[in-house]
Amino acid sequence: MRLIATALLTLTVAGLGSQAQAQAAQTLKVNYELSLAGLPLGKADLSSTFTGPRYELQGNVKLSGLVRMITGGKGAGTASGLIAGSQLQPSGFAVSSKSSGEQRTVRMSLDGGNVVEAEITPPVEPKEDRVPVKDADKKGVIDPLSALIMPAVASKDLTDQANCNRTIPVFDGAARQNIVLTYAETKNVAVAGYSGPVLVCNARWVPISGHRTQRPSTKFMRENKDMTVWLAPVEGARVLFPIKVAVRTMIGMGELQAASWSVEGDVKPASAKARPAGKAREPIKAGAGQ
Repeated sequence: MRLIATALLTLTVAGLGSQAQAQAAQTLKVNYELSLAGLPLGKADLSSTFTGPRYELQGNVKLSGLVRMITGGKGAGTASGLIAGSQLQPSGFAVSSKSSGEQRTVRMSLDGGNVVEAEITPPVEPKEDRVPVKDADKKGVIDPLSALIMPAVASKDLTDQANCNRTIPVFDGAARQNIVLTYAETKNVAVAGYSGPVLVCNARWVPISGHRTQRPSTKFMRENKDMTVWLAPVEGARVLFPIKVAVRTMIGMGELQAASWSVEGDVKPASAKARPAGKAREPIKAGAGQ
């Protein structure tokens, strides 16, 4: 379950561009449904507030049904920082999770993309096959929640395929990895609160350090070519936000898909002429297959 949550968090991407004009606070709220192998697994809520160059994110995940009874799975996290041009400069990250009777808290402070301090309670258990994290692995990185924010290419249209093509350097306090995104296609989708085009990006997970080389899940995820992120554009602050994430796991397809989407403040959905959800041209439901 932790592998699924980590993959979804690190693969889920969203963004602000360098040409945000409105200085008033703008908040985007997205409610997601989480599933595994077609079975409901739980819900996740993300709230992102942008005030000028500053951003703040809050996220909550709660498992449901039998899975919750067995694992008690839930988690909450926050992140904050600055948008500098087309780059993010995270300053703080904290996440607390509980699963199968185990609770873990991660707190991290950053300065200009470099980790200043990271604390994990309880500490990650040392293993012989765990790749050591070097000081260089903590420089020029983004925390997992800020990895939900991806600046759009400043001179490009929000639905330009160039917004998919990038590498996201992520450090979660214990492990360093790259998420490599490449453009796949553009589709129309319709969910409550949003109707219009989305960029579908293929994703690859590239471990750098902190991972265990002998674990079957590490090999599986390194070779996994069945991962996609669907990004919906938002005008105003030039934001791209995930409307769906799909990750093949060792026990089936894991999906995080938007059930509702709302914007407060000056940011407007980037769908053409704010069409009602039911009137997008040939829309594909966000929960539809690949």
